Amino acid sequence: MKIRNDNGLIRMTNEVFTNITGAVATSCFGVKGMAFRSKTDGLVHLLRRESMSKGVKIVHNEDESISIELHIIVDNGVNLMAVSRAIQSEVKYNVNRLTNVEVRSVNVCVDSMVIG
Repeated sequence: MKIRNDNGLIRMTNEVFTNITGAVATSCFGVKGMAFRSKTDGLVHLLRRESMSKGVKIVHNEDESISIELHIIVDNGVNLMAVSRAIQSEVKYNVNRLTNVEVRSVNVCVDSMVIG
């Protein structure tokens, strides 16, 4: 994504957005971590901190905004609606604040729940 301002041109890769999104989402209450569904065995895997970007998908819209889809694993017993709303709010606010790019939507996919 390219952003032009008074001082010049700034280029940001998807990695910037995925790293911010992963860090913000995993800091929310009830989130165990980011998830990745393996194409080979179809199982959901908990991602390590260094590979969180695999659980995030960024879509660039025509109006210079982005849409974010993220896959998470949550702790047992949490209110899924409350956790999802908190993640949507936090991700949208922090990505916009840190990159000055409008976030059109944040779609949260709960792929698994950790029991125990």
